[in-house]
Amino acid sequence: MVSNSANLNAGEVSHSTFYWPQRVYIEDTDAGGIVFYANYLRYFERARSEWLRSIGLDQRRLMATGVRFVVRDLSIRYRLPALLDDELVTTLTLTKRSKAGMTMKQTVLRMNQASAIASDSSEFNEIDRLPKSEIEQQILVDADISIACINNQGRPVAIPDDLNPLFNVQS
Repeated sequence: MVSNSANLNAGEVSHSTFYWPQRVYIEDTDAGGIVFYANYLRYFERARSEWLRSIGLDQRRLMATGVRFVVRDLSIRYRLPALLDDELVTTLTLTKRSKAGMTMKQTVLRMNQASAIASDSSEFNEIDRLPKSEIEQQILVDADISIACINNQGRPVAIPDDLNPLFNVQS
C-alpha cells in the first residue's frame, strides 16, 4: 500500500497512469538527508521495470528473444527535494509510440497525508487524476523519457507486433 489515505496498491494503474510507491532510505540521501539527484533516475527505472512486469512482460524473456528497451533521451526537471523517510510515488504515463520506441512522462511525487483531509474533493490533480480529497501530492521531479527498442547487438529494431497491444498511448 502507498498509504492508508491513498487507497492505491503497488503497481496499480489508475486512469492509464502506472503508480509505483517507494520510500526514501538513508542510502538514497546525502549527509543532509536530501535525495541525491541521480537517484531519481533509479526511481524512474524501477517504476518502468515494474510497469513492464505489470503488463505481463518479463525482461529476461524479452532479452532472450532479442528485444531490449533502453533510455534514448531524457529531459528532467528537479522541482523540490525528497527527504529521508519520505513516502514517494513514481508515476508513468505513456504519451507517444513509434515503430521502434515510445515516449513517457514520469514523475516522482511526495505523499502528504496531513493535508489530504483539507482538500476539496471535486478538484483533481492534473498529473495523477486522483481526487485531492483522497491525497495531496507534491511534484518533486518530472521527466520526459524516450525509450528505444534494440536487439542484443544494440541496434534499433521495431517493437514486435505481439507487444503493440500492451503499449496504449494516452492523449
